[in-house]
Amino acid sequence: MRETVYYKVAGHLYSVSAEKDVFAMMKNYEPFKSDGDATTFTLVIENGKAPDYTEELRQDDEEQTIICGCTIDGRPVFEFRWQNITAGWLICTGDYRDGQLVVTDRHVKMAIDNALMVLFALATADKNTLLFHASVVSYKGYGYMFLGKSGTGKSTHSSLWQQYVDATELINDDNPVVCIGDDNQVVVYGSPWSGKTPCYRNVVYPLGGIVLLCQAPYNKIRRLTGIETYAALVPSISGKRWDARIADGLHQSENILARQIPAYYLECLPDEEAVRVCYAALTHNHNDKV
Repeated sequence: MRETVYYKVAGHLYSVSAEKDVFAMMKNYEPFKSDGDATTFTLVIENGKAPDYTEELRQDDEEQTIICGCTIDGRPVFEFRWQNITAGWLICTGDYRDGQLVVTDRHVKMAIDNALMVLFALATADKNTLLFHASVVSYKGYGYMFLGKSGTGKSTHSSLWQQYVDATELINDDNPVVCIGDDNQVVVYGSPWSGKTPCYRNVVYPLGGIVLLCQAPYNKIRRLTGIETYAALVPSISGKRWDARIADGLHQSENILARQIPAYYLECLPDEEAVRVCYAALTHNHNDKV
């Protein structure tokens, strides 16, 4: 029996239609369940055969590969592989409002998560919404986001904040969502996607600051300029930048973030002092003390 379930992430409503047993694999989405209404995008999950498509680009991340391509009639395709085994193919309409996920019998959950992240990032790119690859914590009413290449220590730094700064809580450890309101207020949301750390919280906080992390044999922090902030943001934001509509939407949001949100470059060790140095810079404008 097929069902349609609605979810709302960062204010964006979407629906998933699939066989009932598929939803048993989607426990991380339950905090985001919502009532149905006008949706930002829809996803239909079903079994089927591989689509014919031409590869445009591929992205490798540890044991995972995402291949971007296009069908002969111009529809975007994304193939998801885990350890070189195909988990599924996402075939989309040109505006990314509708997607069909064709799954295999291997790594189905991985295909579902990747398909929904891709659709979410691309369908909302022109709606003042950014899906980040980052770790983010909350502290006394603000969210603080940590960026960096894979293996830099984003999760470690968030864990150290929770260890050494009372009242710190993890919002999301891999894919938080940043939104810009009509008044240009910037907020950060939790999401159903949190990497290897199970943290699926439907919460929102004003974004108080951004930190780009770099491993070093010492702890030192400095404020980034607007241009430096923009350059730091781009590699951490999901998007299909060779699509003009998506690129323009991302650029507009990234400009606002670079102008409005304080950002810092932290060279650090994985220790308590790194947290103290970072804390002092981030909370300076909030007149707070640890």
